[in-house]
Amino acid sequence: MARVCCQSGREPTLSAPGKTRREALALLGGAGALALLGRRADAMGERTRFTIGQLSYAGGNWNPRPNGLRRLLWEIDKRTSIDTRAEPAVLRLDDKALFASPMLWLAGDRAFPLPGEADLARLRRHLGLGGFMVIDSAEAREGGGFDKSARELMAALLPRRPLTRLPESHVLYKSFYLVPTPVGRVLVQPYLEAAFEDDGGGRALVVYSQNDLGGAWARDNFGRWEHEVYPGGEPQREHSFRVGINLVMYALCQDYKADQVHVPFLLKRRKWRPDSP
Repeated sequence: MARVCCQSGREPTLSAPGKTRREALALLGGAGALALLGRRADAMGERTRFTIGQLSYAGGNWNPRPNGLRRLLWEIDKRTSIDTRAEPAVLRLDDKALFASPMLWLAGDRAFPLPGEADLARLRRHLGLGGFMVIDSAEAREGGGFDKSARELMAALLPRRPLTRLPESHVLYKSFYLVPTPVGRVLVQPYLEAAFEDDGGGRALVVYSQNDLGGAWARDNFGRWEHEVYPGGEPQREHSFRVGINLVMYALCQDYKADQVHVPFLLKRRKWRPDSP
């Protein structure tokens, strides 16, 4: 009978009395031998892959576009160097895993009740520790039930940090792609709104889109887009993916891209040489 021997600091070796290595492998069977010799040591497991924390809540519709984030994660994996999971992480505000998600996603298409103060405090702490939240309205109109609830939530969550128009010069619009207009399935607003860490702007804690980003991304299991996009058609869908990728890049890297404005100056300095004596 073959046996597996393991010596400290060495690979496991196969031995069998009077048998060659090939014969010992044959005793294990083809599948067993391949499994042993072809084992792969993964340094980075599934838990280290990036995903988006999708917030669930009672009393509304927290998942109006079930396939939207799945498709965005797939696109991020294919277009960038970020390793992603196939599924978003569904979270409640009282989940212990909340603080393991750098980016939270709050979506809906109708009114929803405000969280309790304990949950608000946890979300506030998440954002204060460097977290980032995106609110995505699937209503396709301003002033609807979800829009009103989202603004009530922000007033309770960050009373001294109201939502304001995100400046066109903000780094989020160029964190990976250059995004002139943050479109989604629709174009209710040609801009994003944001709540900032301080009065001078600084880090965006929350970004709000009323353009139904998830609706533009949603694709069914047969590869068909679930919703038409308008007024811009399929080019608008591509631009919506770019918005989503920029949001993720901002969540992970924040304002590092802002330093890129100095690159032309630095390159010019590199060309400078002192005069010859």
